[in-house]
Amino acid sequence: MLEAKNLNVSYGGIHAVRGIDFSIPKGKIVTLIGANGAGKSSTLRAISGLIKNTSGSILFNGKEIMGESANKIVEMGIVHTPEGRRVFYEFSVEENLLMGAYVRNDKDGIVKDMKNIYQLFPRLEERKKQRASNLSGGEQQMLVVGRSLMGKPSLLMLDEPSLGLAPLVCEDIFNTIKIINKEGTTILLVEQNARMALELSSYAYVIETGKIALKGEGKALLNDERVRIAYLGESNSSI
Repeated sequence: MLEAKNLNVSYGGIHAVRGIDFSIPKGKIVTLIGANGAGKSSTLRAISGLIKNTSGSILFNGKEIMGESANKIVEMGIVHTPEGRRVFYEFSVEENLLMGAYVRNDKDGIVKDMKNIYQLFPRLEERKKQRASNLSGGEQQMLVVGRSLMGKPSLLMLDEPSLGLAPLVCEDIFNTIKIINKEGTTILLVEQNARMALELSSYAYVIETGKIALKGEGKALLNDERVRIAYLGESNSSI
């Protein structure tokens, strides 16, 4: 579905991503893991057209999208959920969800998808008239994921969906990601919780200082000694 070749990303004098190659098969969950500043978020921003100082190639369904505008990339079917639960705080839950459908004009489809979002996240339906500023952190994360789904993505990119959330809420978010994927949406996931991300993913890439250091099936990387020491908090003595 998506293939990046020799992708380079620079901004503010920083060469954040250094000639990486990766692919995301249709219908799969692919994870990027790595330390803060490794280049994971920069990779997502390059794909979604938010960073212009890039080179290389990004093919989506066989079409080159490097250099396309961010809104055009959304129209193609790539939706980026950024880190930080960026809701529209003064808008209601319902208004936030409708903002996710701004590229669409199929009114019946929008109504149907809104109902599907409320089935996926019942707490959002309970609070649909409340301002987003009054939601808990977990509810706000549900809202930004729901808002992204209202764009009907074929590829959904999630940047740190569990960041700052309680463990039980994290588990709910990851279970929801599984459901979204089973319903047909391909997912590219950036996540600091490496263990949960690798357990969830079909395939994963480990990024270190802008380069891909390791790659493989998610569950296989869980058993890689380097990954377990660097990202799973295990020591040599515990392996």
